[in-house]
Amino acid sequence: MAAPSGRSGGRAWAALVPAALLCLAAASPNTAPGTEPGTAEFDVRPGGEVHSFSRSLGDFSCTFTYSAQGGTNEQWQMNVELSEDNGLFSCSIWRPQGKSYLFFTQFKAEVKGAKIEYAMAYSQAAVGAQNDIPLKQEEFEIAETTVSHREGKFRFELSKLVVVAKTPRDEL
Repeated sequence: MAAPSGRSGGRAWAALVPAALLCLAAASPNTAPGTEPGTAEFDVRPGGEVHSFSRSLGDFSCTFTYSAQGGTNEQWQMNVELSEDNGLFSCSIWRPQGKSYLFFTQFKAEVKGAKIEYAMAYSQAAVGAQNDIPLKQEEFEIAETTVSHREGKFRFELSKLVVVAKTPRDEL
């Protein structure tokens, strides 16, 4: 199932997502050795080559793949979390300074082990008095396990991606 696109049910998701992210932030999941929730830093490198950065948490993973031009390396962060009941897996990717000065020619965030319920891409991440500025819906697309740029519509600005995915449940 694709995540809501914002055209229908967007307001309900806008109210639900902050609550879900608060639950995820307060989560204390059971994780396998060597995998921990939390934030990791990585460099986003220009030069036109395709690069990837991944984090895993138990049976779930998130991979950010991109190509960018202009400027120099930028410090970015990726956070992965599981909700307390292990029902939601979240992956957030962002530039802590708020606005990236790189020109992204492509991007994709892919989750494994869960299906996307909500995703949003932003041209600017909130920092200080600045607010998140979402990309226009036509600039990116959401599939079952990926959120990515839309060829010919994406305007080359990216500073943040948020993905909330539902994990499979074993019914009793």
